[in-house]
Amino acid sequence: MIVLKTDKEIAAIRKSSRIVAQILGDLGNKIEPGITTKELDAYAELRAKEMGAIPAFKGYRGYPASLCTSVNEEIIHGIPSSRKLQEGDILGLDFGVICDGYYGDAAVTYPVGKANAEAIRLIKAAEKAFFGGFAKIQEGNRISDISHAIQKSVEAEGFSVIRAFVGHGIGMSLHEEPQIPNFGPPGRGPKIRKGLVIAIEPMIAAGDWNVEIKDDNWTAMTKDRSMSSHYEHTVALTAQGAEILSMREDENLPYAKESPYA
Repeated sequence: MIVLKTDKEIAAIRKSSRIVAQILGDLGNKIEPGITTKELDAYAELRAKEMGAIPAFKGYRGYPASLCTSVNEEIIHGIPSSRKLQEGDILGLDFGVICDGYYGDAAVTYPVGKANAEAIRLIKAAEKAFFGGFAKIQEGNRISDISHAIQKSVEAEGFSVIRAFVGHGIGMSLHEEPQIPNFGPPGRGPKIRKGLVIAIEPMIAAGDWNVEIKDDNWTAMTKDRSMSSHYEHTVALTAQGAEILSMREDENLPYAKESPYA
């Protein structure tokens, strides 16, 4: 069942989501060759607590860390470790918090030092696909309109959409209905209505879309070991229109009327 949110609930999710956005932005400034993913995890956990929030992922279904750190061919759910990042790597960071009983969730992929042109193009393609899907958050559209827009955007760039994982509703639980696939035909699924709050998260690959899970039972990686990129925001449809909740107040992107890629 899809639980539509009140304005008060959206405000609470916005608060949690902006904490996530601030921490992900701060982490971006810390990423450099030689830093370990475990160091990034420790920073994210500490900052969340300092900001009055609880890291949402730690202990969730047994996940052992606060931050998901996915490097290169790793798609999502990478576990932080003593692995040192190398020049030219790309790093997906997925983070969530609980504040005042409500969740916020977002993800971004950063280059480590100077990544090659194809890696940068992949990162930008995931972000662009998010905005393509976000543009479909309008009263009366259907959930699969988001999915189709994402797939169309990604494949137009010559990349593939990961099909094993989906976006999701969010609120007082981290994962709620509806599921938001990143592929499929338009015009299907529940209608989009005011009060809908979802996490839209394109996960894409430079090569094939098939997935393998590492022996840690968490880390998902591309079967062909091609690079992968992940981009996610928590968004809502309010009386004023669609809004990206998980953006810092100082970010130079709209809360959400237009894509920077239009």
